[in-house]
Parts: sequence; structure tokens; C-alpha cells
Amino acid sequence: MSNPQQLRYSKEHEWLSGAEEGVSTVGITEHAANALGDVVYVQLPEVGATVAAGETCGELESTKSVSDLYSPVDGEITEINEDVVNDPSLVNSAPFEGGWLFKVKISGEPGDLLSADEYAAFITG
Repeated sequence: MSNPQQLRYSKEHEWLSGAEEGVSTVGITEHAANALGDVVYVQLPEVGATVAAGETCGELESTKSVSDLYSPVDGEITEINEDVVNDPSLVNSAPFEGGWLFKVKISGEPGDLLSADEYAAFITG
């Protein structure tokens, strides 16, 4: 399993892209997608909603369990991935590409996010 080097990662297993014009993309990692199993339902925050780093902002339901989705940063939701809402299996098949979850306009500096290497060390314990 390879975590893209250009992304940053939370200990709750979300990834965050670099900001383009202050907006970053958020998804869950391949590690989290594999642990969840087949994702069958995705609940995402609404566009315009304010999210806070480390706070619950949605949920992912799989054939195994229901897991909370956490925002890795403070900000405002600017877009959600309707493709994932309509086809939740994208979270499993392409967690770093088509399976992204939402875009957020970041307010403030992202906190305690991990590099790809730090995240790899974190999940292997």
C-alpha cells in the first residue's frame, strides 16, 4: 500500500491535498478503506457547512460497520463528491483519485497532520 507523498494525513485516516487557491481536497486513506470493507453509503457535510479539525463531519457505512468521518482541518465545505454519494464503492476502488469526499476552504494553518512516511509508520505501529 502506497500513500501519495504530496498529501498530508490525519491520525483518523483522512488525507488532505495541498491547497489550490486556499481549497484542499479530503478523502480517506487506502488503509481506512481496506479496514472498512465494502463502503455502501456515504454521508458528507453540506456545501457551506463549517467544519473543525478533529470533529465529526459525516459518516461512512460499510458491510462491516459505520464509521465517523472527521475533518482534518478547520474550514468551510466548498464542494462534495456527488460521484461518491451515488457510487460509494469509489471510496474502496480509488481512495486517492475518484473516491475523494469533499473540498474545504481552509481557515488557519492545518494542525498536526502527518507526512506520508509518518502516516505509514503510524499505521504499522
